[in-house]
Amino acid sequence: MEQTKFDWEKEDFTKFPEKFDLVFDSVGKSSFRACKPLLGQNGIYIATELGYLCQNPLLGILSPVYKLFGAKRVLFPLPRNNKEIIEFLGDRVADGSFRPVVDRTYPLEQIVDAYNYVESGQKTGNVIIKIQ
Repeated sequence: MEQTKFDWEKEDFTKFPEKFDLVFDSVGKSSFRACKPLLGQNGIYIATELGYLCQNPLLGILSPVYKLFGAKRVLFPLPRNNKEIIEFLGDRVADGSFRPVVDRTYPLEQIVDAYNYVESGQKTGNVIIKIQ
């Protein structure tokens, strides 16, 4: 299958022409409503933020009902340490099938600058603190 080229820094990702089984918003800059057109018939939207009016946990609770009707749904993961998940993600990073977006890297001495940058709302990926 040929992949469509897409520059997420210049284009609205919600206008992407392809359909996906999964959309994972790891920074809380989208919504289920905005991403719903990106999802295939039984697509899943995963959010790590509460969302507008704390809708994501509620939509996550209702997802089993949506699943009964074969509808698109939301999963809202509760944070927990799970060795298998951490190893799975580590393996995906190692084999290149998961490439997290890194916006900037700061040395530990500049952690205040890193925090201020994140709080500015301008970041477009992960901000890494490098510890020597």
